[in-house]
Amino acid sequence: MIAAPEISSDFPFPQDTDTRFSSDTDFSEEPDGRSTVAAKGKGGKKGKKAVGEKGKGAKGTGRLNGHHQENGMENMMLFEVVKLGRSAMQSVVDDWIESYKTDRDVALLDLINFFIQCSGCKGVVSGEMFRNMQNSEIIRRMTEEFDEDSGDYPLTIAGPQWKRFKTSFCEFIAVLVRQCQYSIIYDEYMMDTVISLLTGLSDSQVRAFRHTSTLAAMKLMTALVNVALNLSINMDNTQRQYESERNKIVAKRANDRLEQLLQKRKELQENQDEIENMMNAIFKGVFVHRYRDSIAEIRAICIEEIGVWMKLYSDAFLNDSYLKYVGWTMHDKQGEVRLKCLTALQGLYYNRELNTRLELFTSRFKDRIVSMTLDKEYDVAVQAIKLLTLVLHSTDEVLSPEDCESVYHLVYSAHRPVAIAAGEFLYKKLFSHREPEEEGAPKRRGRQSANANLIKTTVFFFLESELHEHAAYLVDSLWECGPELLKDWECMTSLLLDDPLPGEEALTDRQETALIEIMLCTVRQAAECHPPVGRGTGKRVMTAKEKKTQLDDRTRMTELFAVSLPPLLAKYAVDSEKVTNLLQLPQFFDLDIYTTGRLEKHLESLLRQVREIVDKHTDTEVLEVCSKTYHALCNEEFTIFNRVDIARSQLLDELVDKFNRLLEDFLQEGEEVDEDDTYQILSTLKRITAFHNAHDLSKWDLFTSNFKLLNTGIENGDMPEQIVIHSLQCTHYVILWNLAKLSEGSSRKEDMVTLRKQMRAFCMMCQRYLTNVNTAVKEQAFTILCDVLLIFSHQMVSGSREYLEPLVYSPEDSLQVELLSFILNHVFIDQDDDTNSTDGQQDDEAAKIEALHKRRNLLAAYCKLIIYCVVDMKTGADIFKQYMRYYNDYGDIIKETMSKTRQIDKIQCAKTLILSLQQLFNEMLSELGHSFDRSSSSFCGIKELARRFSLTFGLDQVKTRDAIAMLHKDGIEFAFKEPSPQGEGNPPLHLAFLDILSEFSSKLMRQDKRTVHMYLERFMTLQMALQREDCWLPLISYRNSLQAGGDDDTMSVMSGYSSRGSSRKLPEATWGSQVTWMLAQRQQEEARQQQERAMNYAKLRTNLQHAIRRGTGLMEDDEEPIVEDVMMSSEGRMDDLNEGMDFDTMDIDLPPSKNRRERSELKPDYFDPASIMDESVLGVSMF
Repeated sequence: MIAAPEISSDFPFPQDTDTRFSSDTDFSEEPDGRSTVAAKGKGGKKGKKAVGEKGKGAKGTGRLNGHHQENGMENMMLFEVVKLGRSAMQSVVDDWIESYKTDRDVALLDLINFFIQCSGCKGVVSGEMFRNMQNSEIIRRMTEEFDEDSGDYPLTIAGPQWKRFKTSFCEFIAVLVRQCQYSIIYDEYMMDTVISLLTGLSDSQVRAFRHTSTLAAMKLMTALVNVALNLSINMDNTQRQYESERNKIVAKRANDRLEQLLQKRKELQENQDEIENMMNAIFKGVFVHRYRDSIAEIRAICIEEIGVWMKLYSDAFLNDSYLKYVGWTMHDKQGEVRLKCLTALQGLYYNRELNTRLELFTSRFKDRIVSMTLDKEYDVAVQAIKLLTLVLHSTDEVLSPEDCESVYHLVYSAHRPVAIAAGEFLYKKLFSHREPEEEGAPKRRGRQSANANLIKTTVFFFLESELHEHAAYLVDSLWECGPELLKDWECMTSLLLDDPLPGEEALTDRQETALIEIMLCTVRQAAECHPPVGRGTGKRVMTAKEKKTQLDDRTRMTELFAVSLPPLLAKYAVDSEKVTNLLQLPQFFDLDIYTTGRLEKHLESLLRQVREIVDKHTDTEVLEVCSKTYHALCNEEFTIFNRVDIARSQLLDELVDKFNRLLEDFLQEGEEVDEDDTYQILSTLKRITAFHNAHDLSKWDLFTSNFKLLNTGIENGDMPEQIVIHSLQCTHYVILWNLAKLSEGSSRKEDMVTLRKQMRAFCMMCQRYLTNVNTAVKEQAFTILCDVLLIFSHQMVSGSREYLEPLVYSPEDSLQVELLSFILNHVFIDQDDDTNSTDGQQDDEAAKIEALHKRRNLLAAYCKLIIYCVVDMKTGADIFKQYMRYYNDYGDIIKETMSKTRQIDKIQCAKTLILSLQQLFNEMLSELGHSFDRSSSSFCGIKELARRFSLTFGLDQVKTRDAIAMLHKDGIEFAFKEPSPQGEGNPPLHLAFLDILSEFSSKLMRQDKRTVHMYLERFMTLQMALQREDCWLPLISYRNSLQAGGDDDTMSVMSGYSSRGSSRKLPEATWGSQVTWMLAQRQQEEARQQQERAMNYAKLRTNLQHAIRRGTGLMEDDEEPIVEDVMMSSEGRMDDLNEGMDFDTMDIDLPPSKNRRERSELKPDYFDPASIMDESVLGVSMF
């Protein structure tokens, strides 16, 4: 398998290789370091045995498990010593070696018991068993002595002690081989016995044996690889010494030295052959079978160690014969195993000297590695991208442009580690080739700097990706690998402001827009020091170094942009998109710099540019960002406040004066208003509204003018749509700012009275606009009205604000009806019917999504009124009944509303749910008539909705007891409320509703089922109890579901005395005797069912005990009992079970008992290829 390679003399020694004198150096080393290998010396070499054949030796005496009985520690077994980890591992191994020299059988027995106990087995191999039994018999005996009640073993037990034990276990094996590498491992006894034992254990049906022995065998193989590498190096050194001595002239040549070197090389070659035999035995006996074990942990161990072998001893292992196992296992279905494959390959690709040996593997498995960048396990995807980065670092020719593009788009991933890894790949590919700067030359700055072309490349990549709204994600992905490039704001501003150099192509308008957006994102990232929305991993405490970097970056960006921002605004003043991004920069400034840096003139220039932008633009987005800029600069903590406040006041004075003047002319002209006047008043109103959002404009009394404008629009009915919308918004801001001042507690009583009048008048105005012909106006009025009602509800007096109680406003019934009517007419509509909201663009998918988003906001606004009890909770019935029909569009909102209302009032929520079902039932009756078919889609839909409602009550019956009981009470009353229109003797009109109500019977506690059943009997007559026709089946099935003793809450309608096939005749008696008879029958049935359950339980318990306590325990017919949950009537109900949980749930796949045979019938290799690897990898020739 492994040929002795020729390794150059400068081959470095690995750290794991120890060439110091060890515990068995008296067997093998002379003081000059030459190997004499005493075990193969004078006495000659023993006859070879095949590796894996266990030798038998003399019986040892006077020792316990190979340790001297001198102190408490050495009295312990080897397993206990390693488990405690109190002794240095080398001293533990040295003690064992001394014991082996004294009596190797006793020492080996201790080592065998060590491996057995590390597997969690309570059995102990005795000396007699060791001498007289084969390994297979010993393993069978140990299997029978396994503790069946234990589910864990040392390698899987949680806790810090057992984690340290695994480390100590692996260290013990490595140190053992290292200390024995000069003699004992060549005695053809110790290693043969250990390898034979581990091979047998690794083929066991017991998971603990298989796992532990595989780990031990792989670590043993790694230790032997270190020994083989040492031998290879010594052989090369000996060969060079021999060649050097032989090349000397005859007079100076030492023949004795030549013979000594020849003998040493021969002995080293023999040792190398033996080590190769051992490694062959482990590889073929353990690895080849266990790398495809049914347990993912075992497969991961094998792949991890083969990666170590190829990295340590690449001359022997780094070839296609071994690489194919890693390539095959990259198709493993467990992420843990795929991850080990990638980390193993990373160690190989990191060393550029090994790239030539990986060419064939790369060409064969490159596509698989590229596809793993989209792995469902994020950890695997991250490592796959890092592996491709190493491949890219070694050579640019391997990855095609298509391969690179598949990684490029991952910089926009929402998972930050994936995006960071993709950003590093992108940086290596596009930005690693920098222009070298001449030594001694002055550093180039601005657009002449080395970063200029790289920044352009970033812009080109951003535009080609066609994800323009995700610039923040791109910046965050590149932030860790290219901070110097992204923080070169001087170069960015130079590319925007300076003229291009001779021969340089200027940026296009689209490229300038992209560069400004990227520049804004870099400034935000540097100032806030956290990833963009959607990528956050929670708040992280910044280190002192990160805080200093943040302060330095804010200072530098303020000094730069305080000077360059005004010219940038002047250049792009007419471009809305560019201006919107540029005006956000002052929000991240350190405003002290304006004073300390003597930059007041640049502040004046900035204020002047912002004022001009306000005058030029009417876009709401631009005006709002101008308002935020003034708000950021108007900070009373800084000395520039007065200067900015004066500029802001002058601007607002002019805007309000202009608005009042235009409004007066506008109202006087009446119907003769021209378009220019309309545009003027609309643009001015837009500016005032945008500023009122962030600034208090109470002193200008905007309520009177806006209310007058809105009232005129109601009276005339021809007010332009946008004027009404912005006037409503501006009036809303006036009320909110007045409330904010009152909340501070310093205002007068007259102010509260004024606000109360304004608020109520404004609510009436919004209510009147709900009937407007324009949809956009109605939606604006509805949204604002919901906000005002919520703000001025009874919630506002909480938090010691009782003085605001006069402002509390509860909507009248008429207003509640109009709000609900608006929701039903404008939200619960089909997508194609929403012609107004999409402006006739039904075929435009983006327009449909935008319309749906708008409707979801409207529904959420109304649902908040229900949750905070602003409107009657009963109005929620009209919302809840739409749960199934509009589940895809609004299911999450409706479900959350149900959850919140249940937290407020469980009983009222239950009454609302049953009311929604009653409404649907009445609608069905009006549509299908009284003689409808219970198998119709309408009735089945109501029944399915009831089942969904039932699931939302969760599993805790105690918490929902009263609510469920009240729900049944209302449902029973509704079912018997209307008599049959066909006369007496026919079922009540709503009797079929009991079939729907039975979906909630499983949520009743047993004692409550009796109570509900008794309440049901109050509505029943004797004739009803005797009926067996199909029209009475809802009553029969509902009564059966209420039988208190039943285990299954959804009993068959054929059970009990209600069975159609029953020949039992009911006695003719009064109603009282009939009830008595039914109670007696129910008690008898309950007693019979309890007796059957007791018998079944006893039988099941006997079977379980028999299976657990069976002596053979691991025979072929010893199967673990599988108890299935049969309470659910279908698989679909299990899928919906999560709806009944108030917390996040996950599917839990319970593993089989780890100390027992796997549940499935195991093959000799315990491997089901279809369950581990993709079908595409099976049966395919790799090389």
